[in-house]
Amino acid sequence: MKLVVVESPAKAKTIEKYLGSGHRVLASFGHVRDLPPKDGSVDPDHEFTMQWQVSPDRARQLKAITDEAKNADTLILATDPDREGEAISWHVQEVLRQKKALPANVQRVTFNAITNSAVTEAMKHPRGLDEDLIDAYRARRALDYLVGFTLSPILWRKLPGAKSAGRVQSVALRLIVDREREIEIFKPQEYWQVSATFETDGQSFTARLVQLDGNKIERLTIGNRGDADAAKAVVEAGRFTVASVETKPFSKNPPPPFTTSTLQQEAARKLGFSASHTMRVAQGLYEDGLITYMRTDGVDMAPEAISAARRAIASRYDAGFVPDRPRQYQSKIKNAQEAHEAIRPTDFDRPRAASGDHARLYELVYNRALASQMASGRLERTTVELTDGAGRAVLRATGQVVLFPGFMVLYDEGRDDPQDEEGARMPAMRQGDAPLKTGVDATQSFTQPPPRYSEASLVKRLEELGIGRPSTYAATLQTLKDREYVRVDKSRFVPEESGRLVTAFLERFFEKYVSYDYTAELEEELDDVSGGRLQWQKLLDDFWRDFKPKAGEVMDQKPSEITQALDEFLAPWLYPPRADGGDPRVCPQCGNGRLNLRGGKFGAFVACSNYPDCKYTQKFGQGGDQAQTDGPTDLGEGILLKSGRFGPYVERGDKRSSVPKDVPLEDVNAEVAERLLSLPREIGPHPETGKPITASIGRYGSYLAHDGKYAKLGSTAEVFETGMNAAVAKLADAASGAGRKGGSSREPIAVLGKHPNGKDVKVMEGKYGPYVSDGTTHATLPKGADPKAVTLDEAIRLIDERAAKGPAKKGGRRGARKKAK
Repeated sequence: MKLVVVESPAKAKTIEKYLGSGHRVLASFGHVRDLPPKDGSVDPDHEFTMQWQVSPDRARQLKAITDEAKNADTLILATDPDREGEAISWHVQEVLRQKKALPANVQRVTFNAITNSAVTEAMKHPRGLDEDLIDAYRARRALDYLVGFTLSPILWRKLPGAKSAGRVQSVALRLIVDREREIEIFKPQEYWQVSATFETDGQSFTARLVQLDGNKIERLTIGNRGDADAAKAVVEAGRFTVASVETKPFSKNPPPPFTTSTLQQEAARKLGFSASHTMRVAQGLYEDGLITYMRTDGVDMAPEAISAARRAIASRYDAGFVPDRPRQYQSKIKNAQEAHEAIRPTDFDRPRAASGDHARLYELVYNRALASQMASGRLERTTVELTDGAGRAVLRATGQVVLFPGFMVLYDEGRDDPQDEEGARMPAMRQGDAPLKTGVDATQSFTQPPPRYSEASLVKRLEELGIGRPSTYAATLQTLKDREYVRVDKSRFVPEESGRLVTAFLERFFEKYVSYDYTAELEEELDDVSGGRLQWQKLLDDFWRDFKPKAGEVMDQKPSEITQALDEFLAPWLYPPRADGGDPRVCPQCGNGRLNLRGGKFGAFVACSNYPDCKYTQKFGQGGDQAQTDGPTDLGEGILLKSGRFGPYVERGDKRSSVPKDVPLEDVNAEVAERLLSLPREIGPHPETGKPITASIGRYGSYLAHDGKYAKLGSTAEVFETGMNAAVAKLADAASGAGRKGGSSREPIAVLGKHPNGKDVKVMEGKYGPYVSDGTTHATLPKGADPKAVTLDEAIRLIDERAAKGPAKKGGRRGARKKAK
């Protein structure tokens, strides 16, 4: 009997069907061992010896594997074809060796797709374990442990409110924080564009002013309304004829098939998937035999796959869509390994498969891979210049025409900041033509700061810098969210105050270890280990020799010394310049104290130096809330609509008011802004107490206030519409507790459909958060998941994974917390 070990039960079931009798296929459910989260798991004093521990939730799987191994004559380790897969195989082998259950014959096989042909072919070519890949895994795991278990205690003791730090995690966080700093110091600059619309042969087009009175008009040349109106008047008075028509053909080549990171980027742009969700869905497609292995930075496909793609193109389109020669791609990404194929469908004759999110991601993979072998698109760019009779103004219009779509008929790559690349279709014109001018506009704009990172653009930036590995990005970004170092607003990362503080601390005291260049160099050294060019213990020794004394030096400093250093480091952000030119550090309450950063039990804050005589405090980072992230919009009546770190707000003079989330920005005009700035609104005196009842908007939404008591309102509209009778009734209900929920509802949030077992799959709200259930097995949703956005496929997967782990331990979360304490 041959025992085959893979990672997942779904994969095990499929492969056992392919291999037939004489084979027993079992799943390890991923890693079976890890470094225990305690001091001493890695011993730098004894050649970085590691104390591995069997994961408690893998004991059951390991026992089943051990029992089968005792009766097997051959062990075939068939885990994933990458460093993590090699490490899992190594762990299984080591556990069986320790239990004296290791068969005499041990083989390692890898396959890039879970299809009958790929698996049976792989079984014909076994090999031994790759020691270099295992060493690279050990080096990476030890590095992450040493950084995390050295820095985290320093953070806990020296930086109140901080939770953890990590080698790649902290650098990714720094990217987000650095981008926020760029946004905050950005000064919007006003500029105007003057353009005219024309019509010829029934087709209209727009041309913008590029030259006035012999002077070139750049983007920022016209900086105020007066100059814009003067330029507009010249264009309005002019009679324009076509001075030149320039046409240039160009081609557009298809992008390569997906790598792990480009799949994460494109799924975020086009499908709205998080990186972690993309990888979960891709894992399911891989285990179902629909796509090749999804953790790769290779960009080319196997020759037989390229041939299959070219046949599929020829059958779907005419011969012009098939290029003369197959396309070959080479990665431009720093430190790319290209150890595996790009991500592609296993069968190009199957353009659609699966359902729900699986179907959407499969279609994306299929279309990208097929398009990568299609002909280039052929386009034509046309530039037309028009001049007026007086020679004062020159206008320019540009457009693009698709002559032959090529691959674009099937696929066009998304962009993080989309622009209309194709432009408008231009009518045919010749020199001397005089199109009819139908209108002239002068449009005000403001320069914009660089955009915050989305998941797609952050993954792209990490990859460009050579930081981390594609297989780790999803987990890294999820950790930043779980630690609440960042929040996601409109699909963009915004650093929380705790994230800014941790980043400032690491930049100030561990600058080398959060620098982009150093982290990328360390990745190169890890790649040298996996390639057999560097000994893994030497890499760790070189790192630890510098890192350990630096950590000890910081640990020896007093918390007050740390806070003082951070106060100086963060001063430009904590104490931004005042509008009146005064000292931003002067206490606004007592007028003579100095503001300083301090650490407290619940985190950092800014306080007056005259404490306890002056008890003025402000939340950490509050001084920077005037940072502007978008150009202001003039609403009239002296009111500006702006966007700050905490969202949009309206401002007139020194008064400002946030725009509530239930008020669409497009509805914010001078009248709405005036009402927001006038809050709180006094409804009138309470009929019993004679004290005023007011309606306003606070941190937690709309509310009523009366004599120190409050009642929640349902919407912003109610702030301005609630009358005396309704206000008195709401305050009375709030005082008596009427309407409060008496516990979690047993009504489902949603009924998604049927489980393969025939039971209804529901989304429920539980005491500890939302979960999915088939009535027998309950599976908690991942932290931050939207219970209303869960798909049937995802719910079934979570339920099946929960069922495979066996019954939950007695005590549940409460018991686990008590045990942890």
